[in-house]
Parts: sequence; C-alpha cells; structure tokens
Amino acid sequence: MSEIIQFVGENINFIYLMVLMIFVGIELISHVPSVLHTPLMSGANAIHGVVLIGAIIVLGKAGNDDYLSLILGFLGVVVGTLNVVGGFVVTDRMLEMFKKKPKAPGSKS
Repeated sequence: MSEIIQFVGENINFIYLMVLMIFVGIELISHVPSVLHTPLMSGANAIHGVVLIGAIIVLGKAGNDDYLSLILGFLGVVVGTLNVVGGFVVTDRMLEMFKKKPKAPGSKS
C-alpha cells in the first residue's frame, strides 16, 4: 500500500494531466456532429495498427518466464486486431452508403 501512495505522490502532476485529458476528450467527442462521427471513428480504429505492431514487439521481446508481458502482449494483439478490423468494417459500411442503388427493372428514368 505504501508503494501505491509513494507512486501517486511522485506522479501527481501526470495523474492530474491524465484526468484533464479524459475530461477534454469526452467534451470534444460529445460535440462532434454525427455526420463526421463515422469517418473519424473508422480512421481512429485503423490507426490502432500501431498498437498491434507494439503488442507484437512486446511479445517478441518478452522472455519465456515473463508471464505479465506475454499476457499483456497477447491481449494487445487480440484487441488491436479487433479494433483494426472493426475500423475497416465501419469504413466499408460508410462507403456503401454512397453507392448508387440499382434501378428496378421496368422503371422509367
């Protein structure tokens, strides 16, 4: 318990900064128009490929007996892969909205 209190005492400025970033992020995201929400989210999800690469590097550098690094690296790979695939699925669905619908046979114009 004393290690946690010491860690918080040494890093209190970073903790304040993190809390401030969370509040600013929530405020910014809540004011994004719905028209822009889908393209921004699909782009942000695609950027998570960097997380995927980082997790693969962690897995590659982890020793055989370093279970924490192996578990976190594996979870990073799984979550990063889901996020990247989800970003491309959202982008594909968004682009489908802009395709012209085929005309029914026998209709004029």
